[in-house]
Amino acid sequence: MSKTDIILAGVGGQGILTIAAAIGYASMEAGMHIKQSEVHGMSQRGGAVQSHLRISTDPVASDLIPKGEANLILSVEPMEGLRYLPYLRSNGWLVTNAVPYENISDYPDYERIEAAVKKCPNHIWMDAESIAKKLGSPKSSNMVILGAAAPYIGLTPDQLHMGISRVFNRKGAEVVEANIHAFDEGLKWSHHYVAGQRGEG
Repeated sequence: MSKTDIILAGVGGQGILTIAAAIGYASMEAGMHIKQSEVHGMSQRGGAVQSHLRISTDPVASDLIPKGEANLILSVEPMEGLRYLPYLRSNGWLVTNAVPYENISDYPDYERIEAAVKKCPNHIWMDAESIAKKLGSPKSSNMVILGAAAPYIGLTPDQLHMGISRVFNRKGAEVVEANIHAFDEGLKWSHHYVAGQRGEG
C-alpha cells in the first residue's frame, strides 16, 4: 500500500481549501483513495485553520492522522506549521511559507519561529508571497506553497496541474495558467532550496 498523510495548516483566508481541493482532484485523477477531515477555523477570517488529508492506493478507514504519522505538513503560515510538528514523522517534511500572519497580540518572535522551523531535518522555508508577487499573481501564493510541497505528496506534477485546472477552470484559462505557473515556480524553488541544504548547489 502506498499512502501519504498530509496536514494542511494556516489561517482563514489563505487558501487552504483551494490547496485541499487541488490535491483532491489530482488524487482522483490518479485513481487514489482520499479522506479529508473537517476543515476547522474557516468561519473566521484570520482564525487558525487545519485539516488532515490522507491519500492512499487502498481505502482509508479514518480521516484523522495519528501523532507522529504525518508525511508532510504543508503550511501557509509559519507558526501554524510549527503547531502541528508533533504529528510529523521523523523523516517527514515541513513545508511552510515564511511570511507570518500576526493575528494575535502575543505572536511569537519571528526569529525564534524561523530557528524552530530550520531545526526540522526536512524543511522548506520560503517567502511564497514574494514569489507570487514577482509573477504578477499575488493571490497565487498558496499555489507556490503547493508546488514547493509537490515532491512529498506522492502525485506527479502533471496530476497536480490537472487538479489546479479543475479548481480554477470556471475562472477562465488565464487564471488557470497563472496558478499553474505559480505552482511550477514553487516546485522549481523547492528543488533549488533542498539542493542547497544538501550542499548540491
